[in-house]
Amino acid sequence: MSESTRLPLFIQISELLRREISAGYWLPGERLPTEAELAKKLGVAVGTLRKALNELEQNGLLERIQGSGTYVKNTPDNSAVYHFFRLELKSGGGLPNADFLSVEQHTNTYVASLLGLESNAQLWRFRRLRKLDQQPAAMEEIWISGEHKEDIAPDGLVESLYVYYREKLGFWISKVQDSITVDHVPDWKHQDFKPEIGSACGYIERLSWSNRDRIEEVSFTWYDPVNVRYAARWT
Repeated sequence: MSESTRLPLFIQISELLRREISAGYWLPGERLPTEAELAKKLGVAVGTLRKALNELEQNGLLERIQGSGTYVKNTPDNSAVYHFFRLELKSGGGLPNADFLSVEQHTNTYVASLLGLESNAQLWRFRRLRKLDQQPAAMEEIWISGEHKEDIAPDGLVESLYVYYREKLGFWISKVQDSITVDHVPDWKHQDFKPEIGSACGYIERLSWSNRDRIEEVSFTWYDPVNVRYAARWT
């Protein structure tokens, strides 16, 4: 994926902080580390971090108190880009991004049945290498109905498919259901993904409902269990 299709760095950082607040790393009323400490931890310039914090403050998630610090004000709603992203590094968190490997039309009887479509319905299939802090973390295969758009060019996609759905296809994901088990690494894996083809790894099958209250996306994720874990937290 070209750099032009990446989310701006300050947006990536703001979404990462949204995700960590949502996951319960910081609770409402809790003070964040100083800007210098947080910028160092995230590996970004203080100016970039400050833009990210401004973004969250404008959205009502943070409150800055002069002479005291920055505090969590509210937890995010599900409009955050990474709200439903549940993988994290075992060392903690990790800034998500993704590289598209292929964008193709196919039929898939099983996926079509989950989407409530005819068995021979044309579907869009996206394959991606998912990274956390630029470390290869997972292989993703994502399916949506071909009825959404006649033609999807890889260079027309943005890194976050949820943003693409909202801005280009007119729907957004409102809830998900994950089934977690063990599977084998598929034969289309990227060379940078460490587990070998056919080896056992963590596996997630996800059904995603849209604001139209129907299953709009089906995805399959194979993740590296040595370095990555699935985490869901509630407060």
